[in-house]
Amino acid sequence: MIFKKMWNLAKGFILFNFIWYLLALIMNSRVLPTPDKIYVHLPTLLQNGFEVHIIASLYRLFLGMFISFLIGTIIGLLMGYFPSMNKLFNPLVYFVYPVPKTALLPVVMTIYGLGDNSKIMIIVLITVFQMIVSVRDAVINVSKENYHSLISLGASSLQLFYHVTFPAILTELLTSIRVTLGTALSVLFFVEAYGTKQGMGYFIQDAWSRINYIDMYSGILILSLIGVSLFIIIDLLENRFCKWKKQ
Repeated sequence: MIFKKMWNLAKGFILFNFIWYLLALIMNSRVLPTPDKIYVHLPTLLQNGFEVHIIASLYRLFLGMFISFLIGTIIGLLMGYFPSMNKLFNPLVYFVYPVPKTALLPVVMTIYGLGDNSKIMIIVLITVFQMIVSVRDAVINVSKENYHSLISLGASSLQLFYHVTFPAILTELLTSIRVTLGTALSVLFFVEAYGTKQGMGYFIQDAWSRINYIDMYSGILILSLIGVSLFIIIDLLENRFCKWKKQ
């Protein structure tokens, strides 16, 4: 139930701030300011054009995730439906999946430059294989018995996908998006330190280099809130389209 999840989220937020406040009091250092100083500082950031960094990061994140979702879903469906395609692509996926893609950042930047393209490509490389594996496994795990009644009624392949396959894999698909989204946010923070002066990752690391801890923690907090907001949206989609799922 979405209200239960929201209540748990609210309790987690309160507990997080309580622990943060206690640690700040214990340390008594400018390195870790109390949360109230950060929240008071947020309006000042927004008045000084901070939304430019948010928009830049969201653009890279959404475009990278969209490309990853598109490629991952298509290849995953092909591998799940056709054993020959799974046999063809599985060795490549198995080999490339565990490779640390951030190590390819110099190569990607050499090919695509220091702009948005290289950052988007890194997000795609890191998330697409998770999408492929999740979609493929979800399709393979759909019981063949679920198709029999519609096949006997003369359903087309498209109707089988719409009425059986898609509902069966939707939960796994949303879960995969949730997981890859968290990974993409972490990667985005790392890659935005290079070749740009816009983005949440750049802002946070720039504030750290200037020893401006208020700005730094403000950026971290906003980036975290963006991640939480996107997770809530996915939960709402799951609650809307997967009502049959036991909560």
